[in-house]
Amino acid sequence: MRTRIVAALGAGAVAAGAVAFGGLSGSAGAAEPNLVRNAGFESGLSGWTCSAGSGTTVSSPVHGGTAALKATPAGSDNAKCSQTVAVQPDSKYELSAWVQGSYVYLGASGTGTTDVSTWTPGSSGWQQLRTSFTTGPNTTSVTVHTHGWYGQSAYLADDFSLTGPGGDPGEPDPEPEPPAAPGGLAVGTTTSSSVTLNWNAVAGATGYTVYRDGAKALSVQGTSATVTGLAAATSYEFRVSAVNGAGESAKSAPVTATTRSRDGGDNPGTGVPKHALTGYWQNFDNGARVQKLREVQDQYDIIAVSFADSTASAGEITFNLDPALGYSSVQEFKNDIAAKQAAGKKVIISVGGEKGNVIVNDSASAARFADSAHRLMQEYGFDGVDIDLEHGINSTWLTQALRSLSAKAGPSMVLTMAPQTIDMQSTSTEYFKLALNVKDILTVVNMQYYNSGSMLGCDGKVYSQGSVDFLTALACIQLEGGLDPSQVGLGTPASTRGAGSGYVDPSVVNAALDCLARGTRCGSFKPARTYPGIRGAMTWSTNWDALNGNRWSDTVGPHVHALP
Repeated sequence: MRTRIVAALGAGAVAAGAVAFGGLSGSAGAAEPNLVRNAGFESGLSGWTCSAGSGTTVSSPVHGGTAALKATPAGSDNAKCSQTVAVQPDSKYELSAWVQGSYVYLGASGTGTTDVSTWTPGSSGWQQLRTSFTTGPNTTSVTVHTHGWYGQSAYLADDFSLTGPGGDPGEPDPEPEPPAAPGGLAVGTTTSSSVTLNWNAVAGATGYTVYRDGAKALSVQGTSATVTGLAAATSYEFRVSAVNGAGESAKSAPVTATTRSRDGGDNPGTGVPKHALTGYWQNFDNGARVQKLREVQDQYDIIAVSFADSTASAGEITFNLDPALGYSSVQEFKNDIAAKQAAGKKVIISVGGEKGNVIVNDSASAARFADSAHRLMQEYGFDGVDIDLEHGINSTWLTQALRSLSAKAGPSMVLTMAPQTIDMQSTSTEYFKLALNVKDILTVVNMQYYNSGSMLGCDGKVYSQGSVDFLTALACIQLEGGLDPSQVGLGTPASTRGAGSGYVDPSVVNAALDCLARGTRCGSFKPARTYPGIRGAMTWSTNWDALNGNRWSDTVGPHVHALP
């Protein structure tokens, strides 16, 4: 949040393309075979799985042979086509493919080390993308993939190549087979409107389909899913199937889950007002008003202390009070936290920011995150955590970390998030998947509507930052994508100096809130329905607000608290 990346598509690409390489026990060589099956799509989509039915094969144009992949993104789907390939642990692999079109990506996931991705902004002819990765000590398969970008034109891909230890050039490609039916389907957390399911992984599966009362509910890649939009106090039957390029498995044995009644107390973050104002408090001096925590304006209901610091151990966080703030001791700071809580405020520790690169990418780092965050909550009295990671996240492992933390902290834990706009353009992004995965313990997502550039709204149209339409049309994606209105807030800068771009007058924030909650004061975009339960608004930061005469909190705060 200190300094944000401005270019919208570039921000996602930079985050996706960050690659780190370590030592090797094996290396790719020119004589090694291509491990990708049906690499040139000469056998149609055999061996490949494309999201939302987005892929097909064409006979022209092709890079080589007689066929190529053509995949078409949609407003909520990036046309991802993938294949799971057998590999060896602790080995290096080279991945390449020929692509054509705008914003085409190539990558590999499940590497056991650092998942990789590379991309091109576009070309009129064929262009080769290349990347490489090293497998982890227990990795026996990886998923190679390509995808486009939401709302962009169709892209082409051909002649994939993955070289490294693992193939036998003397044997033909095996015929792919559908996976086995998943086992171990169990019901996890239930709320009045959602049910979380978990099941065992299936060898050879590239994804899973969840069925509710016999009808397809959603498709996921991991071994858990949260089905939302359910009626309160109602029983549902669920089954799960596994899928890969060869087809779909039989459905699992059924499980039955009953949602809770609406008076069941399933509001995450007990004690947070129905409509709340969130402010980030700076634990550093960058030219804004230096504040002690006790000086934070009274309008703020949730105060996010920014930021926790990472340690040398992946996933672990700590907190270091900046001497520039003038505290005489850490105990004085802790006393300020207690005083704010006595006044009815929630004080949480924020993890991330522009420079806070906390890595949670396996079970060990997930455990370290949960343990260290809980220690900070106990030591300082923090009410919860805020996830503001801007360098890429792994939704599977961060979900595990947050659920573990919630189990330690209890149901009163406040959990907030502050994704960038590009992170919430589709339910298939890692940040959106994380929010849905932890919906039952999530207090609010305060997306940053700044330092963004233009983005797609829920109607598929492009909107520029700095307008009421930008706020409402992008919030609509979250509101219609599975989050409860109480879990959606609007994040804007407190002053023109608080962000590189995207500042709007506080009156525009109020207009957007009225549009979403009441259907009034909208711009050209008007949502199909209203969301009177919308949580509120957030700003970066209380310090910039103070330097600007408290104009943001004095204008937006009373308006938020007066929402229906």
